[in-house]
Amino acid sequence: MPGFPRPFASEDASDETFDDYDEFVPRHLPEPGPFLEGTDVLTGDDHVDFHRLTREIFEERGVYDATFGYNLARLNLDSRHPGAGFRYAVAPGERNVLLAEFTPTTKFCPQSDSLTVGALRAWNGLSDRHDYDRVSVAVAPMHQQSTEINGKLRDLERRLRDQSDPPDSNADEGPSPPF
Repeated sequence: MPGFPRPFASEDASDETFDDYDEFVPRHLPEPGPFLEGTDVLTGDDHVDFHRLTREIFEERGVYDATFGYNLARLNLDSRHPGAGFRYAVAPGERNVLLAEFTPTTKFCPQSDSLTVGALRAWNGLSDRHDYDRVSVAVAPMHQQSTEINGKLRDLERRLRDQSDPPDSNADEGPSPPF
């Protein structure tokens, strides 16, 4: 994002700082938290495949971390922030629902609300791109406002589920977002 101030971005962050999108490096990923408890957490190629698709969806929908100045999907690959990023799991009893838990870099990350809402909207707005009817998102409980943010996310998901077929006002642009 040229010209965008990046207060914590490092100009010397080389490609060696980041894992490749085709790599699954568990030591650079957050541990699955309570939102994913009792689930089939995606690992290996399953994680890599969904995360590669996430990069494309976030790029198309503009889900960027303003602090670091990159597509939010890249956080999972940033070796400077092990333990931050997304983990994914199939919802128990609902094979058509994916759970995505976001762990921010700090417990006071001011972007956690907008990043998780943006991710929820991106994944569910482009659900024709993946194998899930719905992607449910939560922020890890280590964040100081996780209860409030997760409440907002559950409300947005209810609105998504309540809307059977979003109106298609312009067939060339696709359906309107449900929220």
